[in-house]
Amino acid sequence: MRVVVDTSVWSLALRRNTPSEAIPVVNVLRNLITDDQVALLGDVRQEVLSGIRHVEQFTRLRDYLRAFLDVKLTSEDYELAAEFYNTCRTKGIQGANTDFLICAAAYHRGYSILTTDKDFESFQEYIPVVLLK
Repeated sequence: MRVVVDTSVWSLALRRNTPSEAIPVVNVLRNLITDDQVALLGDVRQEVLSGIRHVEQFTRLRDYLRAFLDVKLTSEDYELAAEFYNTCRTKGIQGANTDFLICAAAYHRGYSILTTDKDFESFQEYIPVVLLK
């Protein structure tokens, strides 16, 4: 089964100052990569690449991420993301548009989500999200 990997996990895995082997979710990501189960959204790709100051670092990371094909999003994904946003908002749960897009894309394809963002646990109470533990 494919797993949509959130920016929070990529950030932990790609940090240079933290020994990523010591972080359990990074080991999960490594296993997913080895098993060719990683799904990447273009929005997540953009978030991961944004804010990198040095051209060399940007280029190296961009080239690394090119190994992962983007999930091709549809109008239905964006519409469902808006529905998920509205559902959660009416319940007092806030979230980023990208997070709801991840939820919608994963739902439509039967994928799980790998994240360290606790907001997804709140979403799970009101929308059909499957988080990889």
